[in-house]
Amino acid sequence: MSQTVTEFGVHDIRFPTSEQLDGSDAMNPDPDYSAAYVVLRTGDGAEGHGFCFTIGRGNDVLAAAIEALRPYVIGRRAPRTAADLAALHIELTHDSQLRWLGPEKGVMHMAAGAVINAAWDLAAKAAGLPVWEFLAGMTPEELVSLVDFRYLTDALTPTEALEILRAAEPGRAERAARLRAEGYPAYTTSPGWLGYDDTKLVTLAEQAVADGFQQIKLKVGGDLDDDVRRMKLARAAVGPDIRIAVDANQRWDVPDAIRWMTALAPHEPHWIEEPTSPDDILGHAAVRAGQPVKVATGEHVANRVVFKQLLQAEAVDFVQIDAARVAGVNENLAILLLAAKYGKPVCPHAGGVGLCELVQHLAMFDYVAVSGTWEDRVIEYVDHLHEHFTDPAVIESGRYVTPGAPGFSARMRPESIAAHRYPDGPVWQARRTTEEANS
Repeated sequence: MSQTVTEFGVHDIRFPTSEQLDGSDAMNPDPDYSAAYVVLRTGDGAEGHGFCFTIGRGNDVLAAAIEALRPYVIGRRAPRTAADLAALHIELTHDSQLRWLGPEKGVMHMAAGAVINAAWDLAAKAAGLPVWEFLAGMTPEELVSLVDFRYLTDALTPTEALEILRAAEPGRAERAARLRAEGYPAYTTSPGWLGYDDTKLVTLAEQAVADGFQQIKLKVGGDLDDDVRRMKLARAAVGPDIRIAVDANQRWDVPDAIRWMTALAPHEPHWIEEPTSPDDILGHAAVRAGQPVKVATGEHVANRVVFKQLLQAEAVDFVQIDAARVAGVNENLAILLLAAKYGKPVCPHAGGVGLCELVQHLAMFDYVAVSGTWEDRVIEYVDHLHEHFTDPAVIESGRYVTPGAPGFSARMRPESIAAHRYPDGPVWQARRTTEEANS
C-alpha cells in the first residue's frame, strides 16, 4: 500500500465553553474554545492529526488557511525522517506568496504549524514512538537540521545549537527514565478564570493543593481592587508555600502594568504573564525593570524572531512556548534552543483545546535532550476538554504522566468532531434552537 498522503481533511471544531465562562480573562471574556483541525491520511491507512487553537469566531478563517496548504501535502511521500520534516517545514513557511500574508506570523503561519504538527504525528506513529521520545532519539546533528536559522544567527548559530545538544546528550537515557518514573511538574489555571466567583476560586484553589499542584494561576487585569482581593483569597486558600502566578492576557499599557504589579507584589506572585502586547519587546523589558515580579510571556509570540529579541533585550524571565502558535515542532525547537542559550526556563502555555496534549511532548523533550533540567519549570494544565482526545493528557499528584502512545497525542475522537463541527454539528444546532426560543 502507498505511503503517500492521499487525503487532507480540515474541520472547524468549536466547543461552547463561554456558557460556563471557562477560559474567561480580562481580554477574552467569553471564549468558545475551538480547533481548526487537520487530518492527513496515507494510502496504507496511516493518519496524522494536527490543529490550531482559537477561541471561536475566526476559526473558519484558520481552517481556510490550512486548506490553502493542501497542494504541498497531497501526493507527497509521508514524512518519516528529520530530513523529510525539515523539508516540509521549509516549503510551508517559505512559499513567497503565502509568506507575504505574515511574513511568518498570524493565521497563515499558524496554519503551517497545524500541518507540520500533523506530519510529526504521522512520522512518530510510523516510528512507534510518542513525539517526545521520537525527537529525543534524534542525533544532535539531525535536531539542528530541523531548525530554520534564518534571522537567528546574531543570537544563536548552528554551531552553538549543536554544542547545546551535544552537552545534553550523555544524560538522555537517565532523564528519560526519571521522566517515566516521576512525570513532569505541572501547574493549574483552573481555579483562576476571571469569570469565576470568589467561592469557586477558593474551592478550586484548595482542591488544586489537595491534588498535589505546587503552583496555581489567577487571571488579573479587570479591576485592581478586585485583583488584590482575589489574590488575598487565593493566598489564604493555598498558604505561603504554593506559588501563585498571575496573567493579564495583554491587558495593560506599560505604566498600568507597573502600577498593578507593584500593588500585587506584597502577595508574592510568582510571575506576571503577558503584562502588555506580545509584540512589545521594549515594553516587556520596562515592566520587568519597573516592578519586582518576574515576567513571563510567549503564548501569543508570533515566531522565533520575537522570542530571540525578548531574550536579547532581557525582557523575559520565563519563556512560554505554545505548540500551535508558531510553525510547529520545528520552530518550537528553535525557541527551546534560544532559551537554553540564554539560560531561561521554559514553562509552556497549555489549556485550550488539546494544547496540554501537544505541549507536554515539547517540554519533556526539552528536559531529556536540550536543557537537561526541570528546575523552575512547569507545564500549564487546565482540566477542560481532554475527554475529546483518544490519548488525553494525564495528571497525577500535580505532574504530567509521560505519554507512551505513538504520535503527538493529537487525535480527537471522531464522535467529538461530528458533534462539535461548526456550524452544523448537533451541539451548535441545539444551541441555535435554544437561542431562537429565548429571543
